Amino acid sequence: MPADRVYNVLFLCTGNSARSILGEALLNHLGAGRFQAFSAGSTPKGQIHSMSLKILSDAGVSVDGLRSKSWEEFAGPDAPKMDFVFTVCDNAAGEVCPIWPGQPMTAHWGIEDPAAVDGPEFKQRAAFEDALRFMRNRITAFISLPLETIDNMALGSKLRGIGAMDGSTTKASGAA
Repeated sequence: MPADRVYNVLFLCTGNSARSILGEALLNHLGAGRFQAFSAGSTPKGQIHSMSLKILSDAGVSVDGLRSKSWEEFAGPDAPKMDFVFTVCDNAAGEVCPIWPGQPMTAHWGIEDPAAVDGPEFKQRAAFEDALRFMRNRITAFISLPLETIDNMALGSKLRGIGAMDGSTTKASGAA
């Protein structure tokens, strides 16, 4: 992959109100112009969870332009060609996804849904802060990969390894 290109990355979840939104905003913030991140959901809620916006803003990450949207926006002929597609919830990982133009590399980066936490605001905030931290760790590992020089098999292995990092909703099968 050429060193001077911008990589398109799509984060997928079911509702597109929390984890996928965090992924989109963080990668656009941390990616230093090397990445253009998007997010979508299989059955989008139509609005972003208010705590997602608060946590991102408090972390100094721009929330401008974020919106809850369907993954169908990214499956059509006029959609940006994705280089990478990451599912961040177990439900989306198990769904039949659209065919993504360009045959992107895919991986599952499951993180517990902070929007599912009930209770007082401090508990919800803690869940969103955990999700943000886990997503930041994954994105930091991802953007440090030598995308220009790594072969697809090794890259796929690295992407799956990132998905198994601390906070993963999937159980590693003896993988390091």
